[in-house]
Amino acid sequence: MLFDKPLELSSNTALQKIRRLFQAEKAGHTGTLDPLATGLLPICFGEATKFANALLGADKSYTAQLRLGQTTTTGDAEGEITSEQAVDFVQSDLDTALMRFRGEIEQLPPMYSALKHQGKPLYEYIRQGITIERPLRTVVIHELVVNRWAGNEMEISVRCSKGTYVRTLAEDIGAALGCGAHLTGLRRTKIAHLSLSDGYDLTQLTAMSDVAREACLLPLVSLMPDMPQLNLDVTQIKRLAQGQRLGLDTGLPDGKVRLYGPDGFIGVGLQQGRRIAPERLLSSVAKQAARMDLTEVVE
Repeated sequence: MLFDKPLELSSNTALQKIRRLFQAEKAGHTGTLDPLATGLLPICFGEATKFANALLGADKSYTAQLRLGQTTTTGDAEGEITSEQAVDFVQSDLDTALMRFRGEIEQLPPMYSALKHQGKPLYEYIRQGITIERPLRTVVIHELVVNRWAGNEMEISVRCSKGTYVRTLAEDIGAALGCGAHLTGLRRTKIAHLSLSDGYDLTQLTAMSDVAREACLLPLVSLMPDMPQLNLDVTQIKRLAQGQRLGLDTGLPDGKVRLYGPDGFIGVGLQQGRRIAPERLLSSVAKQAARMDLTEVVE
């Protein structure tokens, strides 16, 4: 389901609240949002958690608020102010600066992040006064638009690739404008094809009946709508469930494929040439395959 995470709630706390509302034994989300960030947090239940990583590499869209003229220790409003400068630029300066941040760019990951070094997140080092050398990472800014700009306040919309730090983008834009900047608000609006406009907040979900709440759930395959589909028979399913590969001329491109059996979706496979290997199958499929009496398989 698509949850609209509120301010100052960690992604894990939000996950546990929603898990209890849906009385689910197992739940997971598809990508962390900082406590000071709000917006789209897709949550998966049960076996859907096996396929949550299908969205981890997807493009994401955000609306971000910037405070111009100030930099902070963390790059956002949580940190202490480290510098203040006059905001003195015109529209043409802004247009020129933003051009530098569209397309493929390099970013230096912030120290105040969960990125790990020798098994520890970077924020643990910086809290001890230790700065770790980080390599630049290449990311892609597909869209960057200024929605509003008045004085030292600016709102931008960003659609970017996996691994992009919008906080760092805000700092870099401020540096390019010669006045500095930090992030004061961040709202995730889309992950791939999933949109916040189809989501629900905690107040709405709490007020619903169990039946209405269940109706908010999306089908599992909504996690992977662009993945090509391959239909299999029971013999082929049995082989995949045993960890074997299939030799098939599917006509599909190499990569991940959604697998279907007579009763519907069964999991995800990996096609390489004429070989289909099981990548992740539903537990129920493995159990059902184990009960099948298959004495002979012909490839």
